[in-house]
Amino acid sequence: MRSIERAFLPAAASPLPHRAPAGPGTTGPTAARPPPLVHHLDAPTGFSGIFSVVRSAVREVLHRERPGLGLALSNLPPGLGAYWQVTGNLIVLNENLVGTMRAHARDAREFNSFVFVILAHEYLHTLGYLEEEAVRPVTARVAREAFGGDHPAAIMAGGDLWQLYPHLRYSPPGDGRRFRILRDFDLESTATYIR
Repeated sequence: MRSIERAFLPAAASPLPHRAPAGPGTTGPTAARPPPLVHHLDAPTGFSGIFSVVRSAVREVLHRERPGLGLALSNLPPGLGAYWQVTGNLIVLNENLVGTMRAHARDAREFNSFVFVILAHEYLHTLGYLEEEAVRPVTARVAREAFGGDHPAAIMAGGDLWQLYPHLRYSPPGDGRRFRILRDFDLESTATYIR
């Protein structure tokens, strides 16, 4: 099992990045523009919507992707954010930890960012970044380049989840026996051949 160990967890987004036009007083290609996905986690959405942003961010920053993944929710121990079994097609997310964060998040952006970082971390494992020491800085880079350094996802990905959100340590315990596979997950990558 792979864990997030002390990395951050965190309206369906468009699968393609939206590039905002330059603001007032700026002109041409040298004008400063916000990162391409900066507002994509601002509205309430489900796991599939957040994962769509994960795929777009990784594709935008690393030019890599992997279709056909599934997501399951399980009652894992509080110190385990999620895991992906090497060679598998299923990311397993800690439902208890996500529930605790949902109850304490200030807004949709903070909660979605939390889930984004967890899913991005595991998604990068599926792309071959198997070691924790290798995947954490890549997760932070993807979040920073996709959203900007001040975005909650970038702060979470570059920090320590349990220090920023100490209440997560007190999430309900679990043993992984409860396991629920989500339907209609990552449909954008399978819609042409799975119905």
